[in-house]
Amino acid sequence: MSFIFERLSIRDVIAVRPERHLDDRGFFKETFRHETFAEAGIDASFVQDNLTRSVRGVLRGLHYQLPPAAQGKLVGVVRGRIYDVAVDLRRGGPTFGKWVGRTLDVDTGEMLWIPPGFAHGYCILSETADVFYKVTDYFAPDLSRGIRWDDPGLGIPWPVANPVLSEADRRQPTFDRCENTFRI
Repeated sequence: MSFIFERLSIRDVIAVRPERHLDDRGFFKETFRHETFAEAGIDASFVQDNLTRSVRGVLRGLHYQLPPAAQGKLVGVVRGRIYDVAVDLRRGGPTFGKWVGRTLDVDTGEMLWIPPGFAHGYCILSETADVFYKVTDYFAPDLSRGIRWDDPGLGIPWPVANPVLSEADRRQPTFDRCENTFRI
């Protein structure tokens, strides 16, 4: 099995394309292989896998956890299509306050590695989408934070006009007011 790793405009965010083996029964692919990922610069120890199901127009994010429970995430889609975004929270780096977005879908099977120190969010582009993500630390509600999805300072052009949001996501602060202890 093999993977293609593509560093995006924020170099620590990496698109991962697993090789798929197709036949008349369907396909098979590996979604994670520690030694291969480590060689590509993703030396992560995952402790939890999560799966969400959402309908068209739902937007989840932008979420992150503060240290000592900061989470790296390997995000992919097992059904449907999403627009996935990572925002760099690491003060002192050249991409602080910048974001990168990528469309992920079940057909390409591409995943996104988002390291600790980033806020993460996505919106659903298909009728429904099942999104999985592996994380490097457990959910810690007392350290869970967020940023307003439509912060004009970030200027993320989400491909959904009036997203369906959780009550918590409606109340998130802007980037310049979010609690942030990340440093390079």
